[in-house]
Amino acid sequence: MTMSPLAQTLRIPKDLLPADGRFGCGPALIRPASIEAITTSGIMGTSHRQAPVKDLVGRIREGLTELFTAPDHRVVLGNGGSTTFWAIATACLVRKRSAHAVFGEFGSKFAQETTNAPFLDSPFIAEGATGTLAVLDKAVEGVDAYAWPQQETSTGVVSPVRRVPDTHDALTLVDATSIAGSVQVDVSQTDAYYFAPQKALGSDGGLWVALMSPAAIERAEELCAAKATPDNPQGRWIPAILDLKQAIDNSVKNQTLNTPALATLIMLEDQIRWLLDNGGLPFAQARVEESSQAIYHWAASRSWANPYVANPDWRSPVVCTIDLDEDVSATAVLDVLRANGIVDLGAYRNLGRNQLRIGVFPNTDPQDAAALIACVDWVVQRL
Repeated sequence: MTMSPLAQTLRIPKDLLPADGRFGCGPALIRPASIEAITTSGIMGTSHRQAPVKDLVGRIREGLTELFTAPDHRVVLGNGGSTTFWAIATACLVRKRSAHAVFGEFGSKFAQETTNAPFLDSPFIAEGATGTLAVLDKAVEGVDAYAWPQQETSTGVVSPVRRVPDTHDALTLVDATSIAGSVQVDVSQTDAYYFAPQKALGSDGGLWVALMSPAAIERAEELCAAKATPDNPQGRWIPAILDLKQAIDNSVKNQTLNTPALATLIMLEDQIRWLLDNGGLPFAQARVEESSQAIYHWAASRSWANPYVANPDWRSPVVCTIDLDEDVSATAVLDVLRANGIVDLGAYRNLGRNQLRIGVFPNTDPQDAAALIACVDWVVQRL
């Protein structure tokens, strides 16, 4: 990447710089210990259907059950990421009609999946403007699955995790991709609490994980049993990679349908153990809130910056979106920061705002978050 003359000229004093300058929202910062675990594991390049890898997957499943205090939910995992799970849920968890709370890019993508599915009725969509929160707060006729993101990664808005009242046997599907492992949550309020591990769970992509209730497993078995076959050509078309029943059955055996990225599994297990050894979700939440509250307080105290999410109750503790005044170019700030080793703070690409988007997941040291804002001040003073 070609640096601008300004970026080449401005050198932030070393005593201001964070120890680790990675503040991306995904993939997010990975602890060096997790990367080292790859080289010492002894399982890279081995079969995922043999005991060493299956034992690793077993430890991941047990660790997640402990981390989320979810003894009644089964940990299911499969190839792909959360994008894949939207398609899986469309095929295998929505019986006839879904309802979606949409308040940003990622919630809208799941809603688009169910809208396009020829075997489903048009979904009910509660939509809010970007930077605001939309919620599903009452039952909707004909809906058998309610879905929303716990956090909208594109905007830094968070949503409560609680069942919609009076929905009876309808499922609750919560996309926790960019916040799972950062905050305390009552997983019993969901039927599928699903995520990918490249954010707070300190790993890489290529995997989806879902904590599934007995009701969700029963729904998957029901719909997958009625899929299209030569003997049942009128059934629902469910490709093998989207067959949730196959993922459930493979997870019980501590494996995935197809070959997983072993490095992703190794780092995920190491991160889960690190979180548990340090106090679990209360530890993670205290850590991210220390970082994010410092950033929000800083932004509110500057004449040229302000938190993008106006309602403090809606602000994410791990994805801080900070608008800059038009006379302070976010592009210029980002350019200088990158030239000084502070990276990946750009606004979400489709949001189109003059903005910093700062990821402060549990792996981010709160002291580094404090150093970051000092560096931004230093840069802005010299633009």
